[in-house]
Amino acid sequence: MWRDLAPLGLDPGSGGYRRYAWTGADLECREWFRAQAESRGLVHEVDRNGNQWAWLGDPLAEGAVVTGSHLDSVPDGGAFDGPLGVVSSFAALDELRRRGAEFTKPLAITNFGDEEGARFGLACVGSRLTAGQLTVEHAHRLRDGDGVPLPRAMEAAGYDPDAIGPDPGRLARIGAFVELHVEQGRALDLSGDPVGVASAIWPHGRWRFDFRGEANHAGTTRLADRRDPMLTYAETVLAARREAELAGGLATFGKIAVEPNGVNAIPSLVRGWLDSRAADQATLDTVVSGIERAAREHAERAGIGLDVVRESFTPVVDFQHALRDEIRRVLEKAGPQDTGRAVPVLGTGAGHDAGILSASVPTAMLFVRNPTGISHSPAEHAAEDDCVAGVRALADVLEGLACS
Repeated sequence: MWRDLAPLGLDPGSGGYRRYAWTGADLECREWFRAQAESRGLVHEVDRNGNQWAWLGDPLAEGAVVTGSHLDSVPDGGAFDGPLGVVSSFAALDELRRRGAEFTKPLAITNFGDEEGARFGLACVGSRLTAGQLTVEHAHRLRDGDGVPLPRAMEAAGYDPDAIGPDPGRLARIGAFVELHVEQGRALDLSGDPVGVASAIWPHGRWRFDFRGEANHAGTTRLADRRDPMLTYAETVLAARREAELAGGLATFGKIAVEPNGVNAIPSLVRGWLDSRAADQATLDTVVSGIERAAREHAERAGIGLDVVRESFTPVVDFQHALRDEIRRVLEKAGPQDTGRAVPVLGTGAGHDAGILSASVPTAMLFVRNPTGISHSPAEHAAEDDCVAGVRALADVLEGLACS
């Protein structure tokens, strides 16, 4: 499975993946998912929001156990973020069949669409629509960097944008959702454990900062006469680092757009996107308000206009304790009995479809060790032995949930 999936959307120049929503690479990944489902005799379906489902058992029955993740990527992302969870889900089903497990509940494997938000700027579009956390009107207003609206992109890919919207009936039939994911940090590497269980997802969001100045000639305009928004943006980037360090949170300006974007032109507009996260809401509020305050102070001194827009936000997600503790119990019972080690429970600053669904469905997450801690990069990695341990752990969890 891994070998078949690996070439899809791979950029030979960067060595990273460019699997953006509703593009050719995304459609190839979707076809791979469909083929994997049908080769196992599973019922493949695509819901109204473009999410894929592979069903073992009756899709309309109550109490289904669902697992999976996503197949899209960030720009030049790694191979494991998302796909490891999907591949592991199919492999876990294979393992359960090898064990002769008898399913008493329906089981589904999912591929949620547009989780990374790399094309339209909003993460978890497929799961947000399904959970009613993104309105149809807002979704229809989303546009990519070339100005292509989401509905047109969906139509071009053969999907119906007029069908999107909340799917409460589907969510009501799900008894539990478990997502396996490569760890996007080094906690498991430092503890020496191949697999861990998620405790919570930090609150996080994305803010757009629009700095408006005056376009002018780079070679003839005196420094004293310039209203250069790039300088104010640069001051804000440095302020973001300071505020994050002081408060103990995270802040990143990782995307920028410049107008008119000429080498010999002073910009008229610099648009930067802030990603900020923290272990709790109070810390996140402190970081973001501090950054905005510094940006406005610098802008006022330089005669620069500033607009700040919150484009997305996800509050803290505390995974259901009962399900988390049950998964931990299953894993400790299935593991070696003489180690004396408990399965580690980790918090994470990364967002996931499991976090979106947690408001509607009991959800949990498993993490597989990442020895470098690097993610959203071609250097993202997980050793084969740890991936196998993740598959076995997921199989143990699914057996406890769907075969009891």
